[in-house]
Amino acid sequence: MKRRSFLSALTSAPLGASLGGASLLGTLSLPGAAAASDYRALVVVFLQGGNDGHNTLVPTDGAYLDYQRARPDLALPKASLVNLAGSSAGHSFGLHASLSPLANLYQQQRLAFMANVGPLVEPATAQQVKDQTVELPPFLMSHSDQQQYTQGWMGDTDASGWAGRGLENLPSNLRNALAAVTFDTNRTLVLGQHSRVSFLAPDGGRYWGNADLAHPESYWSQSLNRMAQWQFANEYEAEYARTFGGSITESTLFTQAFLKATPPQATFEDNELGRRLHTLATVLPVLKSSGYKRQVFFVSWGSFDTHVNQRGSGESTQDTQLGQLANALSAFDAATQATGLDREVTTLVMTEFGRTLRPASGGGSDHAWGNHWMAMGGAVAGGQVLGQLPSLVLGGVDDSDPNRGGRHVPTLSTDQVAASMMLWLGLPSASLLDVFPNLKNFAQKSLSLLSA
Repeated sequence: MKRRSFLSALTSAPLGASLGGASLLGTLSLPGAAAASDYRALVVVFLQGGNDGHNTLVPTDGAYLDYQRARPDLALPKASLVNLAGSSAGHSFGLHASLSPLANLYQQQRLAFMANVGPLVEPATAQQVKDQTVELPPFLMSHSDQQQYTQGWMGDTDASGWAGRGLENLPSNLRNALAAVTFDTNRTLVLGQHSRVSFLAPDGGRYWGNADLAHPESYWSQSLNRMAQWQFANEYEAEYARTFGGSITESTLFTQAFLKATPPQATFEDNELGRRLHTLATVLPVLKSSGYKRQVFFVSWGSFDTHVNQRGSGESTQDTQLGQLANALSAFDAATQATGLDREVTTLVMTEFGRTLRPASGGGSDHAWGNHWMAMGGAVAGGQVLGQLPSLVLGGVDDSDPNRGGRHVPTLSTDQVAASMMLWLGLPSASLLDVFPNLKNFAQKSLSLLSA
């Protein structure tokens, strides 16, 4: 086979070629089941575009009247809300009807909400923001910047994210290969300062052109392996070869895991998020049984920048996307329970910022700041809303917008939520400030969100 033909066939190789690890094909095996009992995985579902939290979690007590007055064209009818049991954070709440599959998880104390979360350098009030007497995160309300910042970006000199740094600061006995994993090129959250990010394809990255990594003895796979071992004096070529070889390593490890996997015992919808969480539900039990210790999986999804047409049955409306989110999360939770991963997998749903309480002119909402996040899993202290619901009065005490648009200053920092997740994974408390430097400004470093 001509070398040119082989290289041409590799143009359909998986995206992992730019993200890989370090070992080589033919010398690989999964870690082994000797220590499979101590396993924890964090799955982060990032809702791109800034999901409207005001129409996700809605107060059903007296605060509903403020909500209804503030957004007459966007407010959800009270009768349409799916009521959550009990009261929490000083309010009773209901969910958007599209999120109804999650109400049972809340009732079972497997789902919790964090109210008014957002990036903060230090605790702040709306008045301090207006008076410019408090340090603020950079580039507030910019999609690209806030997506990076909420994921832990430290600036141009350090592009790493909080999960990547956290994994690198775990005790040595909790570290392993394939620790930081993404489904696409969005990877800031899991990018470390000294380690690589792995890419997970739906089939584990099994096929590289004509090479099938499930058959390492085949001509194409052996040729691929020889390419992965090329050495160069030029440092740029050498780095490319190392990355290329690492990608093959990781694709081979994932391929081995998928060959051992069985289909999850849950029904996933055939859409992008459903397929990605189906992939995770398939492979997680094998990764646990193979001896991996700690892993973070980053799933970036959605189109929640709903300046116009936020309501309705269109594919890109919030109503439709929340339905897809709820069905995918519910199926994923059922699958993890069925495989005994009930308390070992936690899912965090986050987004870059909230939306204005005041509606936009096109039947949508504009960029804001604080928002509501959620966490799901058997280790979650569910059935509650943590934090503080902001005042839903335009120009109210929590509104930092001089034009009274309803841009709420967060009362929970993204770092406090993220630190709670990393502590659960095993990050030593002494390393918190290495991973989350801004927490030095907060008396409360984490939330009572997860149990051991």
